[in-house]
Amino acid sequence: MKTFHNLIEDVQKPGLCHRCGGCVTFCTAVNYGALELDAEGKPRYGDQDKCIECGLCYSICPEIDELDEETKKRLGWSPPIGRIIETGIVRATDPNVLEKATDGGAVTALLLHLFKSGRIDGAIVTKPSGPFLRQPFLAVSPEDILEAAGFFFDTSHGMKSFSDYYLTHSQIREFEPLIQKGLQRVAFVGTPCQIKSVRRMQILNIIPSDTIKFCLGLFCSGNFVFGKKQQQKIAKIGGFQFNDVKKLNIKEDLIIHLNSGEVKTMMLDELEFMKRFACYFCPDYSAEYADVSFGGIGAEKGWTTIITRTPVGRAIVADARSKKAIEDNRRGDFQKLHSQALQKVKGWSAKKKKTALKNRKPLGNKYPGLKQDV
Repeated sequence: MKTFHNLIEDVQKPGLCHRCGGCVTFCTAVNYGALELDAEGKPRYGDQDKCIECGLCYSICPEIDELDEETKKRLGWSPPIGRIIETGIVRATDPNVLEKATDGGAVTALLLHLFKSGRIDGAIVTKPSGPFLRQPFLAVSPEDILEAAGFFFDTSHGMKSFSDYYLTHSQIREFEPLIQKGLQRVAFVGTPCQIKSVRRMQILNIIPSDTIKFCLGLFCSGNFVFGKKQQQKIAKIGGFQFNDVKKLNIKEDLIIHLNSGEVKTMMLDELEFMKRFACYFCPDYSAEYADVSFGGIGAEKGWTTIITRTPVGRAIVADARSKKAIEDNRRGDFQKLHSQALQKVKGWSAKKKKTALKNRKPLGNKYPGLKQDV
């Protein structure tokens, strides 16, 4: 039976930990705090003596392939980028959402619709914690969702927020008021690695994964660290003052909106210094295990490209359309636009898979047990 010690050897030491928080989510909720996250979101032993060595933390790690086949079978995954039921280009219809959100506000609009239609009573998202910085957040109202709307770079350890609010034993008093609300239907918004970890928890029927009813995945070029040093460097490269930045967005490039109205763009290759090391080895660009995947690539300004992947994902998107929470871009030859958007997503996905495979090969010489295929 492999344990967290093996995760350290097989995932952390090679630098492959995505800091999705899946291992800590389970252990914090069930094992009285045997694991914890450090200040930078990296999993570690909180108290090794409390570890029961069950091996579940190892199994649900996105970098471990023990449950790959079961995960793919349950979700109907097929190559090259997972199951695709429908591709669309949509945006929110609420002007308040459009004003604040990014890429058409489709994620925000869908979450608001799920709240208002009584399908969820909570959502794991992120919210602003400073200029262009985010932190994990449990939204329990439409107002919370609006507060959390917008662009974010660093999505690490969002899973930890989920476990904090759904403990069964440890730290129960701190979160007791929220637990008493009976939150049993939660939407989870996350990156591909986070979604994959959730799916594995669901396969193993690990509490609290049964409360996650909808997985909304974000297209992901990489998880970027956006601290002061990174802000200063990117401002220097782009030729602007960071205190003049109004809004940031990523499509094919980084798009920087300044307070003056000027818009600057930077190629994503110029942001490599900001990317987490583990992201160089991740093959999933389009959140292949989500119910619905979202991103700006392939869509014009103010719109979101979406891919529905599961029947439940198709149903909630269709319901949001019928209730006018979102609208489709049907200008011109929209079917051609949808096809072109999907081809762009496939192209970026292929590039990320190729890069991940290439980067794993030299690591395999040093760590023979490293998973080589992607």
